[in-house]
Amino acid sequence: MEHIPVLLAQVIAGLAPRPGAVCIDATLGGGGHAEALLQAAAPAGRLLGLDADPQALERARARLAAFADRVTLVQANFRDLGAVAAANGFATADAILLDLGVSSYQLAEASRGFSFLASGPLDMRMDPRTDLTAAEIVNTWPQEKLAEIIYRYGEETRSRRIARAIVVARPLHTTADLAATVARAVGGREAGGRIHPATRTFQALRITVNDELAALEAALPQAIRLLTPGGRVAVITFHSLEDRIVKQFFQREAQDCLCPTGLPACRCGHRATVRIITRKPIQPDEHETAANPRSRSAKLRIAERL
Repeated sequence: MEHIPVLLAQVIAGLAPRPGAVCIDATLGGGGHAEALLQAAAPAGRLLGLDADPQALERARARLAAFADRVTLVQANFRDLGAVAAANGFATADAILLDLGVSSYQLAEASRGFSFLASGPLDMRMDPRTDLTAAEIVNTWPQEKLAEIIYRYGEETRSRRIARAIVVARPLHTTADLAATVARAVGGREAGGRIHPATRTFQALRITVNDELAALEAALPQAIRLLTPGGRVAVITFHSLEDRIVKQFFQREAQDCLCPTGLPACRCGHRATVRIITRKPIQPDEHETAANPRSRSAKLRIAERL
């Protein structure tokens, strides 16, 4: 399978790494963005790459072999960005990228359990060293808790009906079992035929298994602290929950005072740490979405350290 990095030209233009720049790709995936960053930062620029998925790390290592002396790769979740950077000699960085969500490789590998398009185990862990799996959630969590995560993280309005159907159908062993259960509960494809009825449920389970939103909330302030003045952070999101976190974080960090309106003087002492580069998120054009349909929901936001 060919790895197609999303919004590649826009990421490189937005981060604008100079020759010799220190870069961090906190979500390596297939290594496409990292390769372009290293090329832009040549001849002496360095890159730290993180990924929780050991398979992704090995694919990236092979792709970046030509840059081996300028690359440090670590199996780690981006929620630990600050500690990993410090432990590997990256005290500061000029460019940091977070490309969120599940990769095409992970979706294509049935044994990982991310996709309903092929039957596989109910796993969904990006890092196999962690304990919680989709199978545990689906087969042991109370119906009310299931409905809550499907509604909150899948933005699924039929969450109660789906959770009830899952509990009745237990035990569920495969992604095909789960997808069929959800489809029976809510009917066929949604209007236009593009969205499988299990899409939002699978998203909710994946986010829960990998604690993705909490990891993003933890990583963003660490990224800002690592940046040199004038350095930039770019974040690619794939659904509204992620994008909202990034948008609100950038907006907050671009303000000098966060006190409620009406106070006679600032009490919080907050000072702006970033300048927002993308007032509106950058999205792929029709040529990119035609070549890479997975990119159609991508949104890129960029901020610069003051």
